[in-house]
Amino acid sequence: MKLLLHNITIKVAILVLIGALWSAQVVFTSSLDREEVAMDDKNQHLEIATFAGGCFWCMETPFEKIDGVKNVVSGYTGGETSNPTYESVSSGHTGHAEAIQIKFDPERVSYKELVNLFWQQIDPTDAGGSFVDRGSQYRSAIFYHNENQRKIAEASRNLLDASKIFTRPIATEIVEFKKFYDAEDYHQDYYKKNPIRYKFYRYRSGRDQFIEKTWVKSDDIFSISQDASSSNGSFSEQRDSSSTPSSRNNFYDLSGQSSEMESFKLPSDSELKKKLTPIQYEVTRNNGTEKAFQNEYWDNKKEGIYVDIVSGEALFSSRDKFDSGTGWPSFTRPIDKNSLVEKQEKGLFFGNVIEVRSRYADSHLGHLFEDGHLPGGLRYCINSAALRFIPKENLASEGYGNYEKIFN
Repeated sequence: MKLLLHNITIKVAILVLIGALWSAQVVFTSSLDREEVAMDDKNQHLEIATFAGGCFWCMETPFEKIDGVKNVVSGYTGGETSNPTYESVSSGHTGHAEAIQIKFDPERVSYKELVNLFWQQIDPTDAGGSFVDRGSQYRSAIFYHNENQRKIAEASRNLLDASKIFTRPIATEIVEFKKFYDAEDYHQDYYKKNPIRYKFYRYRSGRDQFIEKTWVKSDDIFSISQDASSSNGSFSEQRDSSSTPSSRNNFYDLSGQSSEMESFKLPSDSELKKKLTPIQYEVTRNNGTEKAFQNEYWDNKKEGIYVDIVSGEALFSSRDKFDSGTGWPSFTRPIDKNSLVEKQEKGLFFGNVIEVRSRYADSHLGHLFEDGHLPGGLRYCINSAALRFIPKENLASEGYGNYEKIFN
């Protein structure tokens, strides 16, 4: 009996040893696989973007066609529970949303361009779901992975808001990324595995009809940059003022500011950080955008002029200010066409949007749109944080007496 037990013990020990060696091999192999993936990502400098736009079947397709996108995975994110399943997420009780995670090469396609493409796949004003799919599990959201992504996403959303394409407010969330769970295998590349079911579902969802109605009909305006492989969100050369829309306006007959401003010297970056508030610095130096309806001058109705917060150069008059409904100060024209520098932006879905900067301080002010309150008119959509308002009665005392004639 002892011998039998001894033999059994030896056999069990051998089996345990074999099992341990097999497990170690699996763990080692998995570890190597992960290291290879990590190394591959590192060598190619891949970055990650995470978007939720309703049914992930429909969100995978457009991004996989983009040059520079290496991989798109369907999954779940934004919730509180661990290891969610399709059934649990569909119940609406996990807090997760159906989402996609994109690995991309930023040297071939920028995050900004992926965000722009994202907007064109969804109804950003729908707070209750996406198209035929209802519930928080089908909400739209941008999950940013770092501060730079947050800034790009918020600036893009604010620009979309300012465009007045939609009458309802933007409901798409912009939140910090926490954890992403891959969806079940049968959900991955669903449009390839089940093309007939996919096409039937997509057509019945109403997504394509909305996209065609909202975007495709204005393809000359809302299009992904054609030089995606080289665009990094930088600006093109300065536009000749004779060819810009602003040249169609009449301007005030004023003189004196240009000569006075010639002696202006831009303070150092450290000095500007001390002089400006965080939002003023972010807007003027980093091309940021403040929140709509939550800024100082959007509903200011007093008479006076608006000057550059950095240099003090006169920019706009209250006589040309109007309520655009966007939540930002809007003007039909500047005081002097030479006080502004207009630059065509690259990498934006608004192909004809012009960035507006001040001439002497080179402050980012806002954007120029050709949808003013008058037919054929312009709308200078400007950040309050880039401006300082000087009331009409204080013009002379603050050295702007020459501008009193605007109000005479």
